[in-house]
Amino acid sequence: MRTIPSELVKRYEAEGWWTRDTLGELLARGLAAAPEAVFRVHSSVRPWSGTFADVELVARRLAGGLRERGVGPGDVVAFQLPNWMEAAAVFWASALLGTTVVPIVHFYGRKEVGYILEAVRPRVFVGAEKFGRLEFQDDLFEGVPIVGVVGRDFDSLLAADPMAGTLPVDPAAPAVIAFTSGTTRDPKGVIHSHRTLGCETRQMSERYPPELARQLTSAPVGHFMGMVGAFLVPVLDGWPIHLADVWDPGRVLALMDSDGLIVGGGVPYYITSLLDHPDFADRHLRSMKYAGLGGAAVPAAITGRLTGLGITVYRSYGSTEHPSMTASLHTAPEAKRVYTDGKALPGVEVRLTEDGEILSRGPDLCLGYTDEALTKRAFDEDGWYHTGDIAVMDEDGYITITDRKSDIIIRGGENISALEVEEALLTLPDVAEAVVVAAPDERLGEHAAAVLRLREGRPVPTMDELRAHFERVGLAKQKWPEEVHAVDDFPRTASGKVQKFVLRRDIEARRTSG
Repeated sequence: MRTIPSELVKRYEAEGWWTRDTLGELLARGLAAAPEAVFRVHSSVRPWSGTFADVELVARRLAGGLRERGVGPGDVVAFQLPNWMEAAAVFWASALLGTTVVPIVHFYGRKEVGYILEAVRPRVFVGAEKFGRLEFQDDLFEGVPIVGVVGRDFDSLLAADPMAGTLPVDPAAPAVIAFTSGTTRDPKGVIHSHRTLGCETRQMSERYPPELARQLTSAPVGHFMGMVGAFLVPVLDGWPIHLADVWDPGRVLALMDSDGLIVGGGVPYYITSLLDHPDFADRHLRSMKYAGLGGAAVPAAITGRLTGLGITVYRSYGSTEHPSMTASLHTAPEAKRVYTDGKALPGVEVRLTEDGEILSRGPDLCLGYTDEALTKRAFDEDGWYHTGDIAVMDEDGYITITDRKSDIIIRGGENISALEVEEALLTLPDVAEAVVVAAPDERLGEHAAAVLRLREGRPVPTMDELRAHFERVGLAKQKWPEEVHAVDDFPRTASGKVQKFVLRRDIEARRTSG
């Protein structure tokens, strides 16, 4: 983990960004303050309805059962679950025990999960027996001492008596390790402490308009920001928790009518898929007063469309490493809300290098990566995080992202490592050289486009052939290329490096020219 400069530690403590609270203590106070708050899972396969107190009882029984098995501060608890009640129970139990929790998105496949297990060596793993393409594979978890499977034997982990209180732990200690794809072939393990996450939770809570109290959460809770938004922020605010384990626009519109639920933003696809659904009607706009957009590219055409419908759009920019760098409040001037990615949030510093790269530091910035080499590359001695994103900044400090140095594609809010997809393509016998870039996507912001240089005389693989190949390789479906192009050679620098920005520009030009 990185060394945080002492002057920053003193500042964050003096200004109140960092407190002595652990996540367990924050949760315990919030749950005690609103025990009757509603907790519902809107699911066709595992629906659930109850209160915060009901879920806390399961969490405390789980904490008790794990404690009986010797689990406590310093241990790692991993889970790979859809947006179900048990996911909250595992996270809350882990926080109460003072362990480090590792959420894993439910669509990660065997390759990604195997890498994560090897990287963190969890004492406990909780998964789902089956959900969509996810199916529990016992042999993958043979090295994990304690395993529970929802739908099979999860309840056997629960103690008869719930654990009282919280176990003491240093608030500067790791609380969460979140894995995210990026420039590396394997997911990057991002480490957050109790105090960085406590700060982030408060930052998010203070930005939410109060009308979002009945918000539906469908972002995967196995994703870092989905977990914080679903299981921490509502508890801090005493708001009900409504979860959906799949994104079904028709079902969401029906829930707006029947339960008065609200969709307040996320990646642009969540909003546009509702507007484009045949069941959408003007009355649904009452449940879509705000659209806080982030986590993926935000085209001006989308923000203009939403604004024209009377929806208040406001944007934000962050990452798993630094969740809340910049944002516009819903009360900011329209031009700032709609056409920029916001300005530095309270406590956060943002500056641009000579070539426009965004550097940030702040009290919600992570502790580093599980890979020490990655930590050394991304963070400097003064505490600045080098994001790899390029932006411009206006005279009021608002930034607008213009390009990306880091080699990732952001599809519907999920990061995809171009390198990982390229390596899978290079195992095709007809491919001599493969490059993967981000291509614009009207629904998801971006998707992966494969650009191939083929061996002489060999045909361009069809999309069906590519899908079958990636199925065999075992990569999550979200990472599969969604278009393929062939070139005789790539545009290169004088040193021979492929100029990906030229390929992105060429793909966009083909699309706009029809």
